[in-house]
Amino acid sequence: MAEAGIFFERRQVPGSTLVALRGNWQVESAAALDRALTDLRRAAPGAFRFDLADIGGLDTVGAFLLLRTARSLNASLENVPQHFLTLLEHVEQAAAAKDTHPRRRHRHFNVAEWLDHLGTQVFRIAATAAALLAFFGRIMVTAARVVVHPSRVRGVALLSQLQHNGWAALPIVGMLNFLIGVVIAYQGADQLAQFGAQILTVNLLGISVLRELGVLITAIIVAGRSGSAFTAEIGAMRVNEEIDAMRVLGLDPVEVLVMPRLIGLLISLPLLTFFANFVAIAGGGMLCWLALDITPPVFLDQLRSALYPLTFWLGVIKSPFFAFVIAMVGCHAGLSVERSAESVGHFTTMSVVRSIFLVIVIDALFSVLFSQLNV
Repeated sequence: MAEAGIFFERRQVPGSTLVALRGNWQVESAAALDRALTDLRRAAPGAFRFDLADIGGLDTVGAFLLLRTARSLNASLENVPQHFLTLLEHVEQAAAAKDTHPRRRHRHFNVAEWLDHLGTQVFRIAATAAALLAFFGRIMVTAARVVVHPSRVRGVALLSQLQHNGWAALPIVGMLNFLIGVVIAYQGADQLAQFGAQILTVNLLGISVLRELGVLITAIIVAGRSGSAFTAEIGAMRVNEEIDAMRVLGLDPVEVLVMPRLIGLLISLPLLTFFANFVAIAGGGMLCWLALDITPPVFLDQLRSALYPLTFWLGVIKSPFFAFVIAMVGCHAGLSVERSAESVGHFTTMSVVRSIFLVIVIDALFSVLFSQLNV
């Protein structure tokens, strides 16, 4: 009990055990102090009182150990120096707050909860699909009105969308598709070299880019770039109540905000796809020239023999469908934003995820259709 003598003196008084504190109850002595208090808690049961009149020093660690021991022994604190009262109160409040928020235990797998969560997600997906279908109907009605009255199309807004979603997207679309062409050619040549058929790298490059990857990669880039911009722009307008102001003025938000973006993307994405196809094949052709000694004339001749007239159009024909889905999902998410900045970020993320998912689904459906038609 030498350690105990350093920190406190225990003596029996009528009706209780008095523990007179002494020394420094601070972090540097925490290990020895904890051992001494552990021995004290193992003492015979009875009433305890802690006298703090002669304590030398006290910090948060010492206060915690003191309060923990006093709580376990149901002891009272007496003669507490005035300058230690605030410290003890704060430590006691912190300990009480920790007790009211116990650490969560590991939860076992619950089939009922999992099924409930699954059902909730299914109904949420169904509700989202129904909302998108209703929004598709609104777009069709507005499009019919615009066809009947072409002057309702806002030319300045349309040109602005063409610039932002078409011309400004050329660098990123070109760079990524160029690298995609290089990767396809390199990987294809590496595999075909095992059979001595490296010249067929040109066939692999042309068919994969023109039929699938050119339009698909471009659509994914546009979904992440333009689709998210649609949601963020319209969502910010909804947060600032600008869309409500439009309705008060008798303007249709679908006609004013959605149609220019939709028409602009329907024009931009096919052109971007054509540009992406050209750049990807150029990237693959450059690698074939440098790594495989396939000169540009030989490359073009082999490419011409590998393709047939519909190959190019099989990829481009998908782009208007992709553009429509990206614009519809992005604008619908923007109009669904609640009146908070957090909601803008949430719906922007959701619009990108939904757009890319639907683009890939539509691409898969086209692949099945082309396979059934033998094209």
